[in-house]
Amino acid sequence: MPRPAHAARWIVAGAVFGALAVGLGAFGTHTLRTRLSPHDLETWRTAVRYLQTHALALVGAGLFVPPHPRARRLADVAGATMVAGTILFAGAVAVLAVGGPRWLGAVAPVGGTLLIAGWIALAAAAWTSFRNGPRGSDATCPSPDGTPQDASEAPR
Repeated sequence: MPRPAHAARWIVAGAVFGALAVGLGAFGTHTLRTRLSPHDLETWRTAVRYLQTHALALVGAGLFVPPHPRARRLADVAGATMVAGTILFAGAVAVLAVGGPRWLGAVAPVGGTLLIAGWIALAAAAWTSFRNGPRGSDATCPSPDGTPQDASEAPR
């Protein structure tokens, strides 16, 4: 099945988050290590870990293109909530680590809640896809030459 163009946005977001995580991790190790307290440095590292973890999750969400329409929508919800949650959570935690305004402490739980929702949506997408097959009861899939065939006849 060809990958829908919209799925690429989650791969791109994951790749950008991955690059940011590497850069911010290096910045923390080489620059902030001598400028932050051990507690604040660990807070910084927490932000970077969440950024790394959800970078990989977003790439996975982009690669997982379920054939079932409802599962595709759920995978998109997963990607969108993970992007928003990562920005809010990792962003707030990182800014707090370097002495940002304390009110950002109230933003991090919102981001964390969105991350949890993203993981649940991804699980629901997978469950829906595997439970309902390619298109529910209308299960067809392309043959090696691209022509539709009954899913039960597909090579395994």
